[in-house]
Amino acid sequence: MKKNNKIGLEEFELIRWIQQQAGSSSHLSQGIGDDCSIHPQQEGEDLLTSTDLFIEGIHFQRQWSSWFDLGRKAAAVNISDIAAMGGTPQSLFLGIGRPKEMSDGEIEEFISGFLAEVKIHGAILAGGDTCLSPGSLLISVTVQGTVATAEAICRDGASYGDAIYVSGTLGDSALALHLLQSEQQPDNYLAGRFHTPSPQVTLGQELSRRQLATAMLDISDGLLADLGHILQASGVGAELDLSEIPLSRSFQKAVSGDSTLIDLALAGGEDYELVFTSPLKDLDTQIDTDCKVTKIGIINPEAGLRIRQADGEPYHCKRGGFDHFA
Repeated sequence: MKKNNKIGLEEFELIRWIQQQAGSSSHLSQGIGDDCSIHPQQEGEDLLTSTDLFIEGIHFQRQWSSWFDLGRKAAAVNISDIAAMGGTPQSLFLGIGRPKEMSDGEIEEFISGFLAEVKIHGAILAGGDTCLSPGSLLISVTVQGTVATAEAICRDGASYGDAIYVSGTLGDSALALHLLQSEQQPDNYLAGRFHTPSPQVTLGQELSRRQLATAMLDISDGLLADLGHILQASGVGAELDLSEIPLSRSFQKAVSGDSTLIDLALAGGEDYELVFTSPLKDLDTQIDTDCKVTKIGIINPEAGLRIRQADGEPYHCKRGGFDHFA
């Protein structure tokens, strides 16, 4: 098992340890281990809650984005956790550890972007906290949302024979980051996917309302890593068809010149699309929303995640998913 020399545990190994130590409670139908916790309410709804950190130097570099876009992204990636459960975002709570060199104008621009994204989804900034940071900018966001009782889509429901679907296209944000790190400028489409991702709230709501999905996650750490969480939680395996991975025109153009870039679509991360499973083999034709949905594989009873190329030969991705402790 890969370990970090300073921390000793992988991110998800640490989460599992915390989950064991924290235990369970009768007032939670889902605690640690999914995109959100689920608190049953008395009004026919469950309360969804999730918290994320957004740390300069790990999750973002300020020289690559405007403060407004950073604010939007900080809200969007948290709202995406609500989308992953099929819920409706309601309230967000924002904590800011502000470095000394961050001006009043910059923090106002950041908060303006945050509020703009929150408004798009009909939610509200309901509270938070601020303090001085001795180092980098640190953002903590807690989001709450609602879903009809027992209709939240968790990660542990995938079954043998289910089809595997993803929304949108994959790898665009990771390709933009790859170009920025190589001191190249991504085109406007790729840059938009990197700076201001769009959480798939409407799709998640439809999948929940119509109970079309058996398991679901948003793709934050990369398709293989996040699908792997579904497989582990559900006790199943999967086979993916590499030729069916949905790619944008910008990504297709890039990969035509460098075939190794396909690994960014498999494991690059920060897509904030939804990966989900369903017993329906033609679900892509039954979705009412405008969001494109693509069938990319099938759930198998045997453990493991295998990728097949168009000629039937196995494909081995050389990248791992994002690990905050790596």
